[in-house]
Amino acid sequence: MMYPLVRELAASDDPRRVPVPVAVTCRVLGLARQPYYRWLVSPVTDAELTEAHRANALFEAHRDGPEFGHRFLVDEAPAAAQVMAERAGWRISTASR
Repeated sequence: MMYPLVRELAASDDPRRVPVPVAVTCRVLGLARQPYYRWLVSPVTDAELTEAHRANALFEAHRDGPEFGHRFLVDEAPAAAQVMAERAGWRISTASR
C-alpha cells in the first residue's frame, strides 16, 4: 500500500525538508487523492481487522495444541467467536509460518 508513503512525503513536521503537497505526491505515484483521504480517516479496514482477529484465534488454538494442523485449528476457532471457512484458515495459517 502506497498511502503511508504519501503521508510521509506530505508531512510538514520535519524541519529539514520541504514537504511535498499531497496532490503532487499522488500524481507522481499514480494514485487518486480521494481514496488517500478516505484511508486517512480509517487506515485499518474491516477486512484487515477481521483477519487479524481470526489469525489471533488460530494462534491461540495452535498454542494449546501445536501438533495439530489447520483443519483442527479452524474447528477450534468458533470457541474464540471466530467462525471461518477452512480455506481462510489455511491461508492465514500458511501466511503466518
